[in-house]
Amino acid sequence: MLNFTMSLPTEVYFGRDMINSLPEYIKKHGGTRVLLAYGGGSIRKNGIYDKIVSLLNENGIEFKELSGIKPNPRISSVREGIKIIRDNKLDFILAAGGGSVIDACKGIAAGCTYDGDPWDFYLRKTSLEKKPLPIGVILTLAATGSETNWGTVISDDITQRKLPFRHEFLRPKFAVLDPVYTYSVPKYHTAAGITDIMAHVFEQYFSPTTTAYLTDRMAEAVMRTVIHYAPNVMEDPEDYEARANILFAGTLALNQLLSYGKTTDWATHMIEHEVSAIYDISHGAGLAVLFPNWMKYVLEEDNLQKFIDYAVNVWDVNETGKSRLDIALEGIERTREFFDFLDMPSSLSEFGIDNKRLEEMAEKAVVFGELGTFKKLGKKDVLEILKNSR
Repeated sequence: MLNFTMSLPTEVYFGRDMINSLPEYIKKHGGTRVLLAYGGGSIRKNGIYDKIVSLLNENGIEFKELSGIKPNPRISSVREGIKIIRDNKLDFILAAGGGSVIDACKGIAAGCTYDGDPWDFYLRKTSLEKKPLPIGVILTLAATGSETNWGTVISDDITQRKLPFRHEFLRPKFAVLDPVYTYSVPKYHTAAGITDIMAHVFEQYFSPTTTAYLTDRMAEAVMRTVIHYAPNVMEDPEDYEARANILFAGTLALNQLLSYGKTTDWATHMIEHEVSAIYDISHGAGLAVLFPNWMKYVLEEDNLQKFIDYAVNVWDVNETGKSRLDIALEGIERTREFFDFLDMPSSLSEFGIDNKRLEEMAEKAVVFGELGTFKKLGKKDVLEILKNSR
């Protein structure tokens, strides 16, 4: 196991009606004038917006709103949020929504204390030198884990780039996780979120570090939990136990707990970012297409045992009478079958994506260097995975 420093500072308030103490959470972290940020209006339909506004008004917390944050959040929303904060001298950001809203708010938080354009962070032109505004989260979708982690991913429509930025200061101060708030998530987005959770675990599980036994077993437990409860959630959206377990799994999948003591990969995420940057597809759906093809491409004799562990420990693949390679391939096939069960796409062509821009995507994916650690991927490798995913 590699050396590491563990820090999980976000306060998580999990369960029914934990939002009732929202003003207390905000004031604890110095919030007096709040930017309330959300997406396309679903929180207005399901009553979350009214609850938040009521709590803020009753407790004398002034606020301004930023609405309309899109999936694959745009840098334009980040710039708009920064302007609202500066014009109104706001001192706290409340993100009500899923990963897209939270990621945009992280970009806003960083940009408020930076004199230049916030896109500079994502282009790696600068780092975060001043502490950003504090962020609180009301989570409405189990997917990205952005509610407790240090990362943000933002898209730029003009350049058709989708880039990540990470800094320890970007972790939210608190996150309210009420499984009831995920009841109204449409079936497709629930499935895409489940896929995203699995993909986050994959990126940390498939590692060249072979000595992180405990971390690997925790990762397997998270994956098995998602697999166990996914049918319940898909059949009954208001199954509290299933929603709760999926919601918590999404947080554990990407709060860095599963990465401690090991090197992680993230190649498939970087490839998908290039696809969704151009075609604006759901991130989880794109990962459903790419990950089984990445698995097949990187599968080699020297990493075969990891795929065998995955097949046996996660999917309960029976080893009797099978070669090591057959066991590994069955685990990959079971992954594809699971995504099929979720009605996730299995090819890029299902999005209307042809071969015309595959090379461009491959070239952009490696603009900062080779991808991954489980197996290093250059432009040629990325292009092959994209072609196999067509």
